[in-house]
Amino acid sequence: MPDVLTLKEAAAWLRLSERALYDLARARRLPAVQLGGKWLFPRARLAAWLAEQAEAREVPTPPPILAGSHDPLLDWAVRQSGCGLALRAGGSLDGLAALAKDAALAAGTHLLDPDSGSFNEPAVRDVLAGRGVVGITWAWREQGLLLAPGNPAGILRVQDLARPGLRVIGRQPRAGSHVLLMHLLAEAGLRLEAIGFLPEPALAEDEVAAAVAEGRAEAGFGIRAEAAARGLDFVPLVRERFDLVMRRRAYFEPALQALFHFARGPAFAARAARMGGYDITETGRVAFNP
Repeated sequence: MPDVLTLKEAAAWLRLSERALYDLARARRLPAVQLGGKWLFPRARLAAWLAEQAEAREVPTPPPILAGSHDPLLDWAVRQSGCGLALRAGGSLDGLAALAKDAALAAGTHLLDPDSGSFNEPAVRDVLAGRGVVGITWAWREQGLLLAPGNPAGILRVQDLARPGLRVIGRQPRAGSHVLLMHLLAEAGLRLEAIGFLPEPALAEDEVAAAVAEGRAEAGFGIRAEAAARGLDFVPLVRERFDLVMRRRAYFEPALQALFHFARGPAFAARAARMGGYDITETGRVAFNP
């Protein structure tokens, strides 16, 4: 059998009517490409699609939980869209672990791979290999240093965090922000022990901003939107991509469809602009499909 099948050959191989296969192809429900007015089907990808359909019938739909990393724009959109998702923030790596156990419908992640310089896909391959997942871009965000208004400590770069006596609010070890800060410190030749982190880490982006705003820390590492919300100074260091990772079939669940539909509307764009530090031009696009 050839590697690329015609509509008739693919229908016979799948034991479907040509009309049913044509409708699936037009709806982009299976791997197909239209060339010169004819539909063609890569046999290997069709086989993988067929295996996924069998798996989908065996594995129950996960609960409508959005696990993983905290993002204030995402929190707001979940509430305003009425999508019905429950939020369970706990860090990017915890979100992927929940997804692997089918304990969540999707996970928010922003994990940098230092070797490739890419976000999320390498970590997803490590944790969810062979699980039929897809990464959908939520937003690009500015990450950097959150500082007291006016920056009285004169902190301008990540190396300044190692100053003696400086109090820094950190994040939990499985958070994407912690992973990214560790990379930046390593690039600057600094060890984790050189930073005066507070004993208790912040468990979400807004907790980082609160610690700096309340004077419990001179500096923290987080996103521009939270600095703006608290009237803090901000030193940008990294532009990162925040993705929502899910099984491919989960993308079509009503809760996620409602969320992405809302994210295409004017209210979402206006909110992102007001919060600052977000680029939503790629929101809803496929970031990776391993």
